[in-house]
Amino acid sequence: MRITVSGPPGSGTTTLARYLARTHGFELISAGELFRELARERGMTLAEFGALAEKDVSIDAMIDARQKEVAAGRDRIVAEGRLSGWMVEDADLKIWLHAPIACRARRIAERDGTDEYTARDLAIQREDCEYTRYLHYYGIDIRDLSRYDIVLNSEHWNPEALGAIVDVAIGALKKPRAGS
Repeated sequence: MRITVSGPPGSGTTTLARYLARTHGFELISAGELFRELARERGMTLAEFGALAEKDVSIDAMIDARQKEVAAGRDRIVAEGRLSGWMVEDADLKIWLHAPIACRARRIAERDGTDEYTARDLAIQREDCEYTRYLHYYGIDIRDLSRYDIVLNSEHWNPEALGAIVDVAIGALKKPRAGS
């Protein structure tokens, strides 16, 4: 089974992807973690590294190609990242998480040790930056959610409840379909 988990910063994609990897024994492929790691290696904040990626297409191209390459050779994966639903085209289940900006800012502030106002502003900047980059580089409108099988508002459920919802979907996909 091949699953993708996407959504804006602070929506809980990494948390859900880790849950699915742990619970179902999937290999986790995280574009977000790779992006963070590259920013750290260069001594840059995510916003600074995002601004650099706006000018240097090779950064996104490398991350996206890597995720696509790793995902293509494996069957039991959960791929997490903003473009995972686009890059892992033959995924069995594509999930989009979202939450209001106030909720996401609170989560980002807790995770990164900053205040909510700064987290909110940085999240909005990052979303705008990514929207522009992906539209320009790939012709992908990441605000178009029509390719996703499940769209969930992660503000309403804790990580275990989100996982349980997705577990039901995974279980349903594993059952033979009538007439098959």
